[in-house]
Amino acid sequence: MTDKNRTPAGEKAGVPKRIFAAARTEAKTARDSVATPQTEDPAYRLAFQDDEFLLREDLRPVRFQLELLKTQLTLEEANIGSTFVFYGSARIPSPDRAPLLLEAAKTPEQKRIADNLVANSKYYEIARALARLASGVCADEDGRRQFVVCSGGGPSIMEAANRGAADVGAETIGLNIVLPHEQAPNPYVTPRLSLRFHYFALRKMHFLLHARAVAVFPGGFGTFDEFFELLTLVQTGKIAPLPILLFGRDFWDRVVDWQALADHGVIAPQDLELFRFVESADEAWTIVRDWYGVEQ
Repeated sequence: MTDKNRTPAGEKAGVPKRIFAAARTEAKTARDSVATPQTEDPAYRLAFQDDEFLLREDLRPVRFQLELLKTQLTLEEANIGSTFVFYGSARIPSPDRAPLLLEAAKTPEQKRIADNLVANSKYYEIARALARLASGVCADEDGRRQFVVCSGGGPSIMEAANRGAADVGAETIGLNIVLPHEQAPNPYVTPRLSLRFHYFALRKMHFLLHARAVAVFPGGFGTFDEFFELLTLVQTGKIAPLPILLFGRDFWDRVVDWQALADHGVIAPQDLELFRFVESADEAWTIVRDWYGVEQ
């Protein structure tokens, strides 16, 4: 063995883990490179440091993969074993904000809508209470945390879910999305579990990849989109059945004629058993607890 191949004194001999420099190291070296006309041109940038390159239309498949991987790795590194997903309106006020909504209503139409929103404000506290119950489940024997509360990270019902988990000192997930109007995650989302998406499709996928129970509260187009995609996935056997808890039978029976769907033959009668109507946090948690045999 030549001198240059000998292990230096004091170092343990062995096979090195890697012989190529880490990407992080190379990135720093690239940033610190000498400035010349050649190095200043975008063509010289490392591909993963070149925003203009990454944002090209041709790179959409790569961006899909990055958005899929970032959330997956983040949740795995946080020992998330499963989630309890909350869907619901971003417009229903919390009970303490309800009077402000009524005061702001001026026309009869505005007052009628405000009255309906305020009537549904009870679901804010119900979602918060359910999140507290779900957040009390201990980690499994492998240290994986179960039924971690997950919402869209926004206001209203989403805020209530994250807030309920925060009430008992539990970490909680928010899967936010870039929208044309300015927005920010609600303050109860755990910062390291606050994730933002460009693609609705990948956001919806991540809602369900770890989901083992889903609570659906009154909501609009976004809630309908998420809820009916979930029903379709279970109905077609793409995912296994799981507790789907539909809060507010009066609301849902008014906006969806479930029996008409079955009567017209566009769904099977048994498809109406894919979800359960519930009205309280305790009722919903009992269904989940009995489904999985959770002792708490």
